[in-house]
Amino acid sequence: MLKQINLSRLIAGAVLLISTAACAEDKIVVGDTSSQKQSVVISLDVYKRTSCSCCNKWISHLKDYGFEATKHNQNNLAEVKEKFGIHSKLQSCHTSVTKDGYVFEGHIPAKFIKKFLDEKPAGAKGLALPAMPTGTPGMEYGDLLQPYKIYLLKNDGSIEIYAEVNSAEEQI
Repeated sequence: MLKQINLSRLIAGAVLLISTAACAEDKIVVGDTSSQKQSVVISLDVYKRTSCSCCNKWISHLKDYGFEATKHNQNNLAEVKEKFGIHSKLQSCHTSVTKDGYVFEGHIPAKFIKKFLDEKPAGAKGLALPAMPTGTPGMEYGDLLQPYKIYLLKNDGSIEIYAEVNSAEEQI
């Protein structure tokens, strides 16, 4: 399974390199290697503490899936979370924002961010994965996975369950 995933990433990387060279003016990546669809590069500004190693691992996860991420080390993340309207019960160790203002709180797997941005649910401002569940991208600990829910953040302040993850395979 691991060799298959690494081979898929290697193939995706080769396709990305060829695509980028062929279309120097348009940044494109392979967003879904299973169907070979191409999409625009997703760029996120990631607000985190300087010393947070799990955030750095999550950023590496994003980059492995074709995202771009710019780190913004902060001393006071409370101000960032307040600015983007992340309720205290939904907070995690980092907050990420797209150029369009969509917000992603916590260790959300790349596939759910991409799905959200492809769908852009009406009235939604982003997703949140509260706390730091074991087994999420950046929070790996052997084969352990703490089942978790990803919440849809709505512009009116309400939330609803966007996804439930009960196995490592559901994250990929």
